[in-house]
Amino acid sequence: MQVEDPKRLAGFYADVFGMKAWADGEIWRAGYAGEDADLIFLPGGTRAPHARDERFWKIGICLPNLDIACEHLRQKGIEVSAPHQFRDIGYMAHLHDPEGFALELLQHDFLCNRPDGAGDPAQLLGGGAHVGQITLRTGDIAAELILHTDMKLLSVQDVAEFGFDLHFLAYTEETPPDPDLQSVANREWLWRRPYTTLEFQHIPGAQLRDSPAFKGLEIS
Repeated sequence: MQVEDPKRLAGFYADVFGMKAWADGEIWRAGYAGEDADLIFLPGGTRAPHARDERFWKIGICLPNLDIACEHLRQKGIEVSAPHQFRDIGYMAHLHDPEGFALELLQHDFLCNRPDGAGDPAQLLGGGAHVGQITLRTGDIAAELILHTDMKLLSVQDVAEFGFDLHFLAYTEETPPDPDLQSVANREWLWRRPYTTLEFQHIPGAQLRDSPAFKGLEIS
């Protein structure tokens, strides 16, 4: 992503979300140790409001206890929405980083299924956080699936009353527990994966514009 102040934004993710931040020339990176994606911040951007007609939507962070995480954020003076169970998809909350990018916090388990003792209040955000999703919007999911045939489709989630459906792809050999990719049973399994998924919010026929700050995905 091209941002106004790469160093400051990487520092925000380190301080608030417990990521490691480091410089790579003029570029700054932030990420967790493990299999998930790093966030890459390039110089030269300008802060601007982001709209629903942009291709880039959000960064998703998955973690074991959303209530602990939100309390830690509020203690740091970060404005975050009230956690809520969104349909049969997940227990989530939302916020924005200093450059205006949307973030979604998503608990590993549905609210009703969270194990007693999940998360450690002594650790930042309760511990166990990872970059779970990078989300793009599309008006043509068939074209996206053709373009990403090197990735495995792990889950399809219908949100018809809001006019879209969700598709999750990843570089993995894992197979979801239920072969029906629309099965609710796969969803908590998906939020616990240690790697990052590429999520598409499919709005059939939508005409989307490129997000000025989003420069693409680096595959290594």
